[in-house]
Amino acid sequence: MLEGMRKASQGWAGRIFMGLVMGFISLSFVVWGVGDIFRGFGSGKVAQVGGAEISADAYRNAYQTQLQALQRQARRAITNDQARAMGLDRQVLSRLISEAILDDRALALGLGLSDQEIAKSILNDPNFAGPSGKFDVARFRDLLRDNGFTEQSFTREQRRAYLRQQIVEALAGKLNTPTALLEAVNRYRAETRAVEYFVIPASAVGEVPAPSDQDLQTLYEARKASLRAPEYRKLSYLAIAPASLAKPNEVSDADAKTTYDRVKGQRFGAAEKRELEQLVFPDEKAAAEALTKVKAGASLADVAKEANLQVAELGTVAKADIFDKAIAEAGFSLAQGAVSDPVQGQFGWALVKAVSVSPESVKPFEEVAGEIKNEIAVTRARKTSMELRDKIEDERTSGKALADAAKNVGLTTTLVEAVDAGGRNATGANIDMPEREALLKAAFASDIGADNDVLSTREGGFIWFEIISIDPARERRFDEVKDEVAAAWKDDEVAKRLTDKATEIVAAIKGGQTIEDAAKAVGVEMKRDDKVRRTELSTLPQGAVARVFGLPVGEIASAAGEGQSRIVFKILDSVVPPMEADSDVMKGLGDQLRTAMTEDVISQYLAALQSQTKVEINEAAVRAATGGGDPGSL
Repeated sequence: MLEGMRKASQGWAGRIFMGLVMGFISLSFVVWGVGDIFRGFGSGKVAQVGGAEISADAYRNAYQTQLQALQRQARRAITNDQARAMGLDRQVLSRLISEAILDDRALALGLGLSDQEIAKSILNDPNFAGPSGKFDVARFRDLLRDNGFTEQSFTREQRRAYLRQQIVEALAGKLNTPTALLEAVNRYRAETRAVEYFVIPASAVGEVPAPSDQDLQTLYEARKASLRAPEYRKLSYLAIAPASLAKPNEVSDADAKTTYDRVKGQRFGAAEKRELEQLVFPDEKAAAEALTKVKAGASLADVAKEANLQVAELGTVAKADIFDKAIAEAGFSLAQGAVSDPVQGQFGWALVKAVSVSPESVKPFEEVAGEIKNEIAVTRARKTSMELRDKIEDERTSGKALADAAKNVGLTTTLVEAVDAGGRNATGANIDMPEREALLKAAFASDIGADNDVLSTREGGFIWFEIISIDPARERRFDEVKDEVAAAWKDDEVAKRLTDKATEIVAAIKGGQTIEDAAKAVGVEMKRDDKVRRTELSTLPQGAVARVFGLPVGEIASAAGEGQSRIVFKILDSVVPPMEADSDVMKGLGDQLRTAMTEDVISQYLAALQSQTKVEINEAAVRAATGGGDPGSL
């Protein structure tokens, strides 16, 4: 949480920098060279970046923070293995290295920030504000303690963040979008062209004679590389999925109803929401006296003004959104417009007012009971899948083949006779496999007889596999691909004849024939589109649109159509609406372009710093901080 607050406090520059780090800087290891930067140099730090260092604790905390955020976003548990497969360890380390590079640069530039300025930034940070809206020292210390910071360590980290911000703002803080660039982008996006056109179908070229053996042999020799047979692997796999092990019929109505009551507002409709206000007093007596005044007709705002206090607006919230349970209970027991009796909350004695009430609206339990029971059953089945995993691993450890291990626990393996790296069989059809991409990647990185690690699935299941045989990639003989070559030759010949015919028609139109007569001669209908734009769908395919905008108004030309067809068109008009610089659209476009330019400037600066900065990474510390794994994945 503190790491997130620290990032947020950096403003626009910090947000741009962090977004850039996750994209551009993820390539940093290519720049530095993975093989050269991994060195062991003590367990106390993960990396040495110039004169700055990244401690093992800092990396571990950042990694865990990102992992927890990823789990909240995915709404499921994510193992360290899965996180590494997603590249989370690489992203976090890249970000910390980029920050360390800027820290090292700040040190070299002699940048500094006074204790008074740091204190001011913390005092003004809304994350540390109490119910009154002002800095709350108790909340500040609680948050730091909960997130493993001392005041000294947080202040030190905050100072680094602001110094990085100074560098970024110095580089790109005053960038403005050039008017010429706005006009160019506006023209590209808003220019509208009108065209007349007709489509020449493949049938217009007539019957294409069969190719000679020499024609086919020539094409075969020219395309031998693309006609090669890929490597195929024969493998067997065993998949355990909680969904297939789940037994919804064994979930009781009572268990399902308990889950329903807990999540119904969030998942099956809208929970009751209330717009609440609270006024906090230093003691119960003051709160009771204020309530007497409210009952006599005074408003909460009047009472607050008299007591030199401030009414805190909690907003329109669900009961579960209020962290102070006493305030939540009081606020959701009131009639609309009513004020509560004094309530002892976490920040003192308070009066709570229900400004407005939005009742809940949810689907009845009977309508969603089946869905809930199935989810509960799948959750319970994860335990069963873990037990089966342990049993199968025990069988494999004892030397059993995968098929025998599966049979001993009452399961069967699936045999795949032949599959290429793209998941297709020998006929080119896609093969349906669980976790297909991950399984294929692992299978084609393995070998016959290899002891392969079990793969974890996104749903909490497991997959084992064995490579039975490998059929290497090879050059296919002419007789194997003769039909395929013949089809390719015919497609090429049709395309050539269509292009020649379109060229003749374009020449005829330029010579005086009308485009309407040209369409009639082909036996097709002439069409018109007055709203052709680069950035919107059109009646023309995208390739033809690009061709239309690459030529001047009045030009007659042809372009490839859908499938085996050719389009002949004439550009009638071009309209570019005037740019409205003050419109919301153009202001938004200006902001987007400014952000893009800022990212470009920062990326170039970071690239230059990377080339000048020595980076060393402690392989063992990285592996230990993320619970194992291959550091080479970084």
